[in-house]
Amino acid sequence: MSALLEDLVKEWLRLDPNESTRKDVEHLWNNNAIDEMERRMRTRIEFGTAGLRGKMEAGWSRMNDLIVIQASQAANPLQQGLCAYVLKHVENAATRGVVVGHDHRHNSERWAQLTAAAFIANNAKVYLHNGLVHTPMVPFSVKALNAACGVMITASHNPKQDNGYKVYWENAVQIIGPHDVGIAQSIMQHLEPRVHDASQVIESGLCIDCTEEMKEGYFRSLSNLRAKTFSFDGASLAFVNTSMHGVGDPFTSKAFEIAGFTPYTPVKEQQHPDPEFPTVKFPNPEEKGALDLAIATANTKGASYVLAQDPDADRFSAAENCDGKWVTFTGDQLGTLFAYHVFETYKASSKPIGKLVMVASTVSSKMIEAMAQIEGFRFVDCLTGFKFIGNTALDLVQAGYEVPFGYEEAIGYMFGSEIRDKDGVAATMVFAQLAASLRARGTTVSAHLQELYRRYGYFETSNSYFICTEPLVIENIFRKIRSSGDMGSSQGFSYPSSIGRLQIQSVVDLTEGHGYDSTNAPTYQPKLPLSLGHMIQFRASSDSDDSRIVLTIRTSGTEPKIKYYLEGSGSNRQVVHSLLGGVVDVLAEDWMNAAENGLGRP
Repeated sequence: MSALLEDLVKEWLRLDPNESTRKDVEHLWNNNAIDEMERRMRTRIEFGTAGLRGKMEAGWSRMNDLIVIQASQAANPLQQGLCAYVLKHVENAATRGVVVGHDHRHNSERWAQLTAAAFIANNAKVYLHNGLVHTPMVPFSVKALNAACGVMITASHNPKQDNGYKVYWENAVQIIGPHDVGIAQSIMQHLEPRVHDASQVIESGLCIDCTEEMKEGYFRSLSNLRAKTFSFDGASLAFVNTSMHGVGDPFTSKAFEIAGFTPYTPVKEQQHPDPEFPTVKFPNPEEKGALDLAIATANTKGASYVLAQDPDADRFSAAENCDGKWVTFTGDQLGTLFAYHVFETYKASSKPIGKLVMVASTVSSKMIEAMAQIEGFRFVDCLTGFKFIGNTALDLVQAGYEVPFGYEEAIGYMFGSEIRDKDGVAATMVFAQLAASLRARGTTVSAHLQELYRRYGYFETSNSYFICTEPLVIENIFRKIRSSGDMGSSQGFSYPSSIGRLQIQSVVDLTEGHGYDSTNAPTYQPKLPLSLGHMIQFRASSDSDDSRIVLTIRTSGTEPKIKYYLEGSGSNRQVVHSLLGGVVDVLAEDWMNAAENGLGRP
């Protein structure tokens, strides 16, 4: 038995203010459940991608009352936590206030109140949203109220056991460095919890409820996305919508009304908030089977399209009935459709095309890049995640550009200037308008996508991952990739020069300690920020035809996976499709040595 583990357990029992989770730990410890205690106590949950997210249980590695209190608090003279960091680094933070919202998951409301209580205890104003809100309401409110920061209690599309603590900075975008590291360090400076009575938060004069005002403002912002240059009949198409047991339905139905549509048919079994998510194992529209109920409803109602938001309504997916066969659009396909729609709208405004910029994560499709080269607008890529997409958009606006659209392949889409984050409700509204305007022209979304392929080239993605639970194996795999060829040899590097029958044209290594960009002479330093995890992107092309690929491989920050994002493009659909399969085979057999290294596959 580890003495250190005993110390960790004793410290938990000393600090935890929640009787239920304290008893849970006592029970496990008294029953000698050492393995379970190791899992829960050995490592502390990290304040990482925009905040915290994990399983709701007692323990240092889990989400619970104590972790939320420690993350939020600031207790004089022992300054620590988000509150202390914000009060120190944001001018007039106490009077500007903070925005706090929550979804419907277990513990969400209480954790929102505990967060609010920490700020109120330090005489900071709190705009605590009353009732359930979707995630985009928090960044919208931070900007509208000029608040110092925002916190949304949600685990988005994670399983029902999880919850999270998402942080937005004063610019209304998810936090990036140096603030993410600064907040994490602030939390760890002193972990003695200062417990507040969360039930009294609403009675405080510093707790302000402007929920309805913010909702009205949010819906006004959606009205700016209403198509003015495309005509359509709001009753011409039948839509089915699923909110995936989440909070999105009231917001999405109002958006439909704003856009001039007749009401959609909701998937009754998934329409209302339910933290148990009873009809889906993973409440993520991307997961296989997640749209089955929606498609069944659409078949019954004769609807042409299925629309879907994840539980906190910041992501969006859609499917179309194509002659009796349902086709779900990929995240990249939706991104391309949205990008062209935004381009057409911008072009119709007679604004200079050279001032238009669209942003996407570097692992997303390069079809918008091809579109931009032909149409004359600018395309910018950035690191994965909306914390980078949103901040990149703000930087470009500061430089004099307009950035009306950004996206990532994981079905996240940003529209307009009011919210620099993904918004599944806005995406739903824009997609419905696109589908209806295409119907008015006598075509469909799928047919329109094929037309875009003919115009800009055919693009197809094949994204997946390898499972690896051994960090040393992962390190060896990436070490081999960096030393298995002569690409970059003149700069002292040894990346592969080919993959299958394709010749590698460029390499960008965004890994901290390995930064290299073969296209950026004479420094060869990457243009994008470096990542703590491994991340390398290769571009390769064929000598015999116009087919080419972009392959990005990276480690996951939260899961034991090596992820790959592969996109092929060219004029011949069949050639591109077969090319992808061959590249995946080489990646698995030669680059990853999947069998030898015992890598799992989904």
